[in-house]
Order: sequence, then structure tokens, then C-alpha cells
Amino acid sequence: MQNFFVETSAVQDGVIRLCGGDVNHMKNVLRMKPGETVRIQNGQGISYTCRISGYEGQEAVLEIVETEISDTELPSEIYLFQGLPKGDKMEWIVQKAVELGAAGVIPFAAGRSVVRLDEKKAEKKANRWQAIAKSAAEQCGRAVIPEVSRPVSFAEALKQAAGLDVILIPYELERGMKQTADIIRGIRPGQSVGIFIGPEGGFDAAEIERAQESGARPVSLGSRILRTETAGLTALSILMYHLESEGHNLK
Repeated sequence: MQNFFVETSAVQDGVIRLCGGDVNHMKNVLRMKPGETVRIQNGQGISYTCRISGYEGQEAVLEIVETEISDTELPSEIYLFQGLPKGDKMEWIVQKAVELGAAGVIPFAAGRSVVRLDEKKAEKKANRWQAIAKSAAEQCGRAVIPEVSRPVSFAEALKQAAGLDVILIPYELERGMKQTADIIRGIRPGQSVGIFIGPEGGFDAAEIERAQESGARPVSLGSRILRTETAGLTALSILMYHLESEGHNLK
């Protein structure tokens, strides 16, 4: 079923009026007709199953058939702190991180980051990444649209992560999968988690030390060195499986 997001104010008296680019996508790209069913999310955890009543000008008029609390979100908020990669890798990372359940993505410039964005470019990139997050959230049936922030410094990223319950920093020089497994098993549903991933050149020793001083725990993701666009998604996949398994066991 097709999935779209609306502001809460668009929901009134059993009817939702969808507007903007989503209407063009629904009407002219998907060619959806009156009578067909769509799912609408209000971005706050409420999901509406709707029937298309018709199109009025630049709006799609949707009749609410069923309202329910969405169960597509992870039982913990996981934030991906991603060292800025080269090229368009960040777009792919954002898309897949949203699919894997990330609550937010925070790009940052590390010491070995090749990419340096001025204020104008940073804003343009952030807008592009947010649009990708919205599209990915719609595609995979998320109940919320994860926020992708503008790029920040490594120091600012650590500051933003300070309030999280658990901070993980995969590091290629870290050894011992047992310790990593113990740390993962110790994370419980409801705890907030931050994952720090370095850019192509990885973290330098000073950054790892600074992260540890801020409460981050170095972990290993195996005996192979993963690319920056692979490492974060690997960690997210592991946490997604662990948390959803734990959450299921609590039911």
C-alpha cells in the first residue's frame, strides 16, 4: 500500500486533504484512481488507512477508513552520526539508514574528511538529504520522517550525542567480537543509541580518545575493514535485529 505523510492539521472530520508534490505523484505518476486505498502517516505515530474520494484542484481528498497507532518504529531511537563521505554516498547512506529504522542522521566533518562544505552548500545538501529521508520513510512504511541535520563538526556531534544512553564507535583497530556482542546484548528497548562512523580515512587516534572521554565505546564490526557507507548500515542492522527481537520477547 502506498504511504504518504501529512501535517496533523490536514486531518479534519474524518477527511484528509493531501497537497503539494505528493498529489502529483499520486495522481500522475502512480495514476491512482478514486476508490483506491492509501496509508497516511501524521508523523507522530498515527497511521490512517484512507480511500481516495477524488481530486479537487491541487488537492487529493481522502476518506479515513481506519485509524491505528503505527508499529513500524524501533523500540529505541538510534542516531547515525556519519562522517562526511565523498561524492553522493551520503544520499545512499541516508536512504538505507531510514529503511533500517534510524531516528535521525547527523553528518559531521572529521579530521580525515575530504569533503568540506560551506554554509550555502551545506544547506543545499541537507535539504536534498531530508527529501531522500522523506521518500525512504514513505517507501518503507515508517511512521515518522527521520531528521537529517546540517553537517556539524566532530566536537558538535559529540556534544549532541552526550544525552544518549549508549554511544558506539566502530573502529578498525578494535579487536574482540565477544566484547562487542556483550555491549550489544546489554542495550535494552527504550534506550537511545548513537553510532559514530568515520569518513573514508577513518578516525585518527585522537578522535577515538576524545570520543571515549565523551562516553563512546569502541566496538569491532568484524575482522574486515568496512567502507564508510557499509559500516554504519552494518551497525544499524545488528541493532535493528537485536532491539526488535528484545521488544518481541517483552510482548
